[in-house]
Amino acid sequence: MDKHKILYVSQEISPYTGETKMGEIASTLPQKTQESGNDIRMFLPRFGTINERRHQLHEVIRLSGMNLIIDDFDHQLIIKVASIQKLRLQVYFIDNEEFFPRRQMFHDHDGNFMDNNDERMMFYCKGVIETVRKLGWKPDIVHCQGWFSSLVPMYLKKLYSEDPLFENVKIIYSVFDNSFPGILSNDLTEKLLFEDLESDDVDSIKKPNITNLHKFAIRYSDAIIQASPKIDKNLFNFIEKTNKPFMSYPGDEEFIDAYHKFYNKFLNKEELSLI
Repeated sequence: MDKHKILYVSQEISPYTGETKMGEIASTLPQKTQESGNDIRMFLPRFGTINERRHQLHEVIRLSGMNLIIDDFDHQLIIKVASIQKLRLQVYFIDNEEFFPRRQMFHDHDGNFMDNNDERMMFYCKGVIETVRKLGWKPDIVHCQGWFSSLVPMYLKKLYSEDPLFENVKIIYSVFDNSFPGILSNDLTEKLLFEDLESDDVDSIKKPNITNLHKFAIRYSDAIIQASPKIDKNLFNFIEKTNKPFMSYPGDEEFIDAYHKFYNKFLNKEELSLI
């Protein structure tokens, strides 16, 4: 593929979050993209289920220390890094002791979906963008994978649209079939409105269930990838109506070439297949 700078914002990455299909794609794809001569950066939440000692995470002092405002409260942003040695990849972790407590990913110790998953998602998405700004690294593509990254497209298009670092950046959102029950929060939109946003910017997630979060990310993205064999029919119909560049599920084998061809065609504005 042509040489590009690609930012991967992922919900899962193997081996840190276990062996899942999303985690496999989120590690293998950046590896092959980097081996093709591209410049990449990878981000992951520092979930409490990640063993920092085993994976040798360490804090990057020069990037840590800033505060992010979430729901009108300051929260300290800590940046850590680790390397997947066998893949020759470095991963940045977004951390905060309050949002990412020990031995918890999305559920508490009693197995309940965590009440503050909405704020955790906001913190992660803003934390990635602010860290990239501090790095001074200008991506050509931002590739978001998983619902926990679903606010990144909106943040880039609304809050950071005038930042030269993200000028002309192309946003790709991968739709996976992983989910959560019910709604994420009763007041997510109210919390988002503490930002410099208008009601129209976030009204579509007043009911932030999994489908609406996917639709929200798609609305602000430039292209969409079906990353699971099957996705909700309602969601598929929504994607179709957007008329945006779309890549259907490429299969379990040789999917890397499909992703790279999609990147190139998308950036070079070649004719892309729609649904």
